[in-house]
Amino acid sequence: MKSFVDYSSNSDFSIHNIPFGVAVFNKEYIGCCTRIGDQVIDLATLYDLGYFEDIEGLDDNVFEAYTINEFIELGKPVTNAVRSKIQALLQEGSTLSKDQKTIEEAFYDLDKVKMMMPVHIPNYTDFYSSIEHATNVGKMFRDPANALLPNWKHLPVGYHGRASSIVVSGTEINRPKGQMKPADADKPVFGPCKQLDFELEMAFIINKNTEMGESISTKDAEDAIFGMVIFNDWSARDIQSWEYVPLGPFLAKNFGSSISPWVVTLEALEPFRTASPVQDPEVLDYLKFEGDKNYDINLEVYIQPENGEQNLICESNYKHMYWNMTQQLAHHTVNGCNVEVGDMYASGTISGSDPKSFGSMLELTWRGQNPISLSNGEERKFIEDNDTVTMKAWAEKNGIRVGFGEVSGKIIPTV
Repeated sequence: MKSFVDYSSNSDFSIHNIPFGVAVFNKEYIGCCTRIGDQVIDLATLYDLGYFEDIEGLDDNVFEAYTINEFIELGKPVTNAVRSKIQALLQEGSTLSKDQKTIEEAFYDLDKVKMMMPVHIPNYTDFYSSIEHATNVGKMFRDPANALLPNWKHLPVGYHGRASSIVVSGTEINRPKGQMKPADADKPVFGPCKQLDFELEMAFIINKNTEMGESISTKDAEDAIFGMVIFNDWSARDIQSWEYVPLGPFLAKNFGSSISPWVVTLEALEPFRTASPVQDPEVLDYLKFEGDKNYDINLEVYIQPENGEQNLICESNYKHMYWNMTQQLAHHTVNGCNVEVGDMYASGTISGSDPKSFGSMLELTWRGQNPISLSNGEERKFIEDNDTVTMKAWAEKNGIRVGFGEVSGKIIPTV
């Protein structure tokens, strides 16, 4: 496929992608959109001008909404048809390529729009599905010889997080404050977090509602997953280490998480499927699956100090995940837990076996013992005020590139 829209060969947003998001156009109105290269396309306008009239099931202009929830709830027969139609319209020689009036009305330069939260998120769950990350944390905080807890290889560990504080890329995050107990103190102290961290994650988004009592099998899970975003699970490590026993993360996590603005569909990621790691011991029947369920997605993390340049500090890959998305969703719902359109499920920190692939400052600096050197001569054990953390994700194979763009967030001082 070749598009009539010019874009660079290393663009995340090739004609093979066709992601979905929400933007403010002309500082006037909000609508659903897609992107190719550095052009953002107003889908509501394309609908009004009749470009989707042949798609069965797309009876209303759902693209006029402030989120993509109404669109993705139509299900994959409709959403895949829309994506394929957009792909066809963007090819050389298409009807749209010759319709200059519509191009002028519906196409916007990237710097002329403001990206918004793409979805309304009713519920959010964070998993803990990278065996390298879980092992590293276990070595640091527990017995190195028994880093993984007994249940870890039998089920995808997760916890219910806070949906209200998930924000879109570019939103500043206040340094959290809370209780911490220094190692040399007899009792806890209160104040701003001193060990602020990021966690490199991906997250998937649900496109359907289920009733209480229903479950979603590994076989049916992908039909319920619309697409994915990059996810930064900001973490206050000193608050976390004091509070997490016995019920797990609370204030250490709920102050903010950041996502990329473009939702990339599973269909766009199809060429990048790869085999999952071998799971030993054998999992229970409801967690078994067939086919390749992991995805070869390159991941990078950068730290940029104020008035400084970006420093690449992590290179990882989503294919490292021990538990895949179908298993995560099957486990989440096997007890009859209902899901809702827009629900978000994060992967947990994505780390590989190489120290350069560790997906958090906790691991990269080994709990602060090995500081990272930045290009301006500064060092980092954890994230400092006015640092900006940026994560990037893309897949590339056989001349096809599909990416997520980036999620970026700046830490500002405690309120």
